[in-house]
Amino acid sequence: MRRAGAASGPVGAGARRVDAVAGRGGETSQTLDRGLRLLHLVADAAGGLTVTEAANRLGIGRAAVYRLVSALTGHGMLRRDGEGRLRLGAGLLHLARRAQPLLAEGALPALRRLAEQAGATAHLTVVEGGEGVALAVVEPSWTSFHVAYRAGARHPLDRGAAGRAILAGRAGVAEAVSSSGELQAGAYGVAAPVLDVPGLEASVGVVALAPLDVDTIGPQVLAAARAITTALS
Repeated sequence: MRRAGAASGPVGAGARRVDAVAGRGGETSQTLDRGLRLLHLVADAAGGLTVTEAANRLGIGRAAVYRLVSALTGHGMLRRDGEGRLRLGAGLLHLARRAQPLLAEGALPALRRLAEQAGATAHLTVVEGGEGVALAVVEPSWTSFHVAYRAGARHPLDRGAAGRAILAGRAGVAEAVSSSGELQAGAYGVAAPVLDVPGLEASVGVVALAPLDVDTIGPQVLAAARAITTALS
C-alpha cells in the first residue's frame, strides 16, 4: 500500500506540471490571437486607434493592450503617431515584401494555364500603396505576337481591367471586367478579382493587342482566379 501511495505522489506532481505547461500554452495562444486581432483592427482604422479604443474593441483591459503594443512596436509591427494613436509599422512592409515571391509562386500554375488558353499575357496584380502592381506575369508560348508586360508595373486602381477588378472585389463582386486602351493605346484587357484570401487584394487577368471576347475569356479568367484562391488559401 505504501508503495502504491509513493508511486501516486510523483504521478500527481507530473500531472500538475503538464497542466501548468498546457495552461501556459493556452495563455500564449490567447496572447498571440489578441496581438493579431490588434494588428487587423489598426489596419482597418484609417485614422489609427487609441489604446482605449483598441481595448474596447478587443474586450480586454488597457494594461493588456499596452503589453501587446510594447511587443508589437518592438518588432516594428506597430508605431505611434504624433497624437499617440496606433498605426501599422514599417516592419509589416518587410514581411509583405518577403511574402510576395510566395504569392507569385503559388499563382504561376494558374497564370500559365490562362496564358496558354487565352493566347494572351496573363498577370496577377496586387494592391500596394493604393495602386495596382503587377506581381507575376506569364506570356503565352504559342502566339506570334503578345504584349510584353513588366512585372512591377504600377497603375491606378480606377484605370484598366486589373485595377477595376480589384475594386469590384472590394464590393464582393466576382465577375470579369474588360478595358480598352486605358493604360496603353491599342491594348485590351480582361480581369477578375481574387477573392477569399485573407489579407490579399488582387486580381488576375490577361492583356492582348487585339480585342478580347469577354464571353470566352471571362470564364477562363474567373477560373484562374478561383484556382489562385485555392492555391493561396
